[in-house]
Amino acid sequence: MIVRKKTRQIKLGKVLIGGDAKISVQSMCNTKTEDYESTIKQIRELVAAGCDIVRVAVNNDNAIEALKKIRYELRDVPLVADIHFDYRLAVKSILSGVDGIRINPGNIGSNERVKEIIKTARDYNTVIRIGINSGSLPSDISNNSFSVVDAILTTSKRYIDLFLACGYENIKVSLKSSDVLETIEVYERFSESYDYPLHLGITEAGTLLSGAIKSSLGIGILLYKGIGDTIRVSLSAEPIYEVDVAKKILKALGLRRGGIDIISCPTCGRTNGDVIGISAELERRIQGIDKDIKVAIMGCEVNGPGEARSADLGVAFGKYDVIFFKNGKIIKKISKNEVIDILASEIQNF
Repeated sequence: MIVRKKTRQIKLGKVLIGGDAKISVQSMCNTKTEDYESTIKQIRELVAAGCDIVRVAVNNDNAIEALKKIRYELRDVPLVADIHFDYRLAVKSILSGVDGIRINPGNIGSNERVKEIIKTARDYNTVIRIGINSGSLPSDISNNSFSVVDAILTTSKRYIDLFLACGYENIKVSLKSSDVLETIEVYERFSESYDYPLHLGITEAGTLLSGAIKSSLGIGILLYKGIGDTIRVSLSAEPIYEVDVAKKILKALGLRRGGIDIISCPTCGRTNGDVIGISAELERRIQGIDKDIKVAIMGCEVNGPGEARSADLGVAFGKYDVIFFKNGKIIKKISKNEVIDILASEIQNF
């Protein structure tokens, strides 16, 4: 059983983060925020897929104007503005009604500019994520003889001390590296000293496959150790896949219910059907369905209901037809070309 480390609780829009709150899933739009219609469309798709918090990039004043329209159209969606370099964009984002902002204080320019952001955030009770990445550390720290982990921790202390000096603690913290082991170590060590809510992720994790693997390892190990309050799986892929992978990580660890769990055999010379193609197509069809169902797709009689006994629904391919079963019990035989339609229908009606 996973015992989560208790962090202080904050509220970002309607989402509670930290304390006893469920671990929330985040993603970030890859649309140009200035194209507010495309951005609104993508945000709605992410929310429908199970995303709890959505972040958008704010690079200029055109994005600020779009942000106002996005906020008006999507008033109930917890919305975070991602800002680099220009503190004025952070202030304007807060005034535009976002629930949170993400900044790296080191690239904002000066402590006085960071203080201006904090002042506005206090007036509007806006959550600030202090986002620290291994690739964007202050030069006086990165050029020192610190290890990457020590450099990130030293940087985090500097920034948190600045926020404490301003009396502002409505914050969450991320400490990311593209290296899985560095990320695990830095979060472990940070959580020994602080109780601020933690946003987990492996930065610049890579493509859909490699990024999902790195993220599952790094985020999964930390969650298993009880560390982490909100997560983003960073992928060089459409954002909806980030949500899907994040939900699967949480489900595999027993930290979230809901979402179809497909159990499919790895295939071998005994396989009598297109397990690979059918599994992929079924997964595509059922994306976004939040029912807590386990579905088995087995390629032969050896891996039939016996090995998939815990599945709610399933099929096992024979030489000429397919066994359809529920709760480990054989119900009927179906033809191979019916498998996807029947499983999709049974899932909808389950």
